[in-house]
Parts: sequence; structure tokens; C-alpha cells
Amino acid sequence: MKIFKRYLIILTAIAVPLGAFYIFWLSPRYTVPILMYHRFGYEKQTLFVTPKNFERQMKYLKRNNYNVISLNELVDGLRANRRFKHAVVITIDDGYEDNYKYAYPVLKKYRFPATIFLITNFIGNNQDFMNWGQARELLNNNVTLGGHTRNHAYIPSILNDDALRDEIAGAKKAIEYNTHAPVYYFCYPTGGFTEKAKEIVKKAGYKAACTTNRGFVDFNKDLYELKRVKATNSDTNNPLSFWAKLTGYYNLFRARKSGS
Repeated sequence: MKIFKRYLIILTAIAVPLGAFYIFWLSPRYTVPILMYHRFGYEKQTLFVTPKNFERQMKYLKRNNYNVISLNELVDGLRANRRFKHAVVITIDDGYEDNYKYAYPVLKKYRFPATIFLITNFIGNNQDFMNWGQARELLNNNVTLGGHTRNHAYIPSILNDDALRDEIAGAKKAIEYNTHAPVYYFCYPTGGFTEKAKEIVKKAGYKAACTTNRGFVDFNKDLYELKRVKATNSDTNNPLSFWAKLTGYYNLFRARKSGS
């Protein structure tokens, strides 16, 4: 009996601070994970996820009952202080043709919403990228389009204000002109941004903007610095890694990059 009481005291001594840590520190810092993809194919580069692995990752989300929501639902929810649970957002950068060829059919199969950020001067003008007809088709099947500058310009390196506005607002105008659909979201190439760029993004009419894990605003409270988590091939072979990225706490334990 004395041994039982001793174990009970030890367990209580461990459980109480752990419970307090979760309730008062960790839980309020939960953020809906925004997965970031770039390319799909079989090249041995870190930007590529194989079509097979992408499907396996989407199947994992489906099998484990993740609530795959659109970027728009997330942003509207954050504005309304909505509490999300077991949710995830899917984003894809650049607008490569392999996004349409490999990722789009899988998203369609699982009926998952996603946002693809387009480098607008490359769409229809570069054989590696989608054309505008393909982009319009995506809009009819639960995919939204966002701006990713005109030329994949690194934002902090643009010192001319007019050039910066053209890269940011010009991307929005190009997508809206070619798809006849409104564009509400922007993504900073390679995650780099400045305070001036954020102001231009807001004035251009974007509701929010995505980065990587740059910046110093915690918990995705700043809608123009939404942090994301890169999904990779290795996540498929290491379910623990993919699970960690989906917990909503992954960015808390990563080294953050500078905003500029």
C-alpha cells in the first residue's frame, strides 16, 4: 500500500505540471498547420515530392480524419477568433505544370481544397508551368489561386517602390484578368518580406499572405505573415515527422529565419 501511494504521489507530481504546461502554455499556441509544397515528380531535389508520396500523404490525412480546410476558411476563422481542431491547410507554390498533372488529380480524388500561388509571368509563357486554361480549370474544382509575384522576385531585394507594387499588385491583376475570379491571397517568394511589402500587399486588396517560418509574430496572429510547414518525401517514410508537422506546434520548436 505504501508503494502504491508513493507511485501515486510521483505520478501526480509529474502529471500536474505537465497538465498545467499544456493548458496554460502549449494549447493557446496551437496554430492550424499550413502545408507547403512546390513540385511533384521524380527528380532528386528537395523541392520535389513524388506523386506516389503525395497521394500517400493525402491518404494519411483522410484516414486520420484531419479537417482539410481552405486557406480562406482559415483566414476567416482567425479573423473571427474561431478555435480549430485537427485541421490542416494545403498550399502549393509557383504554379508548375506538374502541379496540374500530378497534385491536382489527387486533390480532386480526396476532395481536398488547396491554394496554388502563381508566378504570373511564367504562366502560359514557360513550358514547365501551367497555362491559363489549366489554371481556370483548377478554380472549378476546389482550388483557389493566389499571387506569388510576377517574376518570383525576392521581395527584400526590390528597392524601387513602383517595381515592388508591380510584382505584388500586378500578380493579382494578372490572375484576375486571365481567370475572371477574385484573388485574395499572396505568398512571398522564398518567404522573404519587409514591412513595406506587407503594406503594399494589404493595399493591393489581399486578405492575407503566406511566408515560411520567417518573422517574429507567434501563433499566426498576423495574417500577412502566415507561417507554413514544408512537406517532403521523407515525411512519407517517417510518419512521426509528418505527424509532428500536423500537430499545430511544429513551428514553436524550429529556428526562425529573419523576416528580411
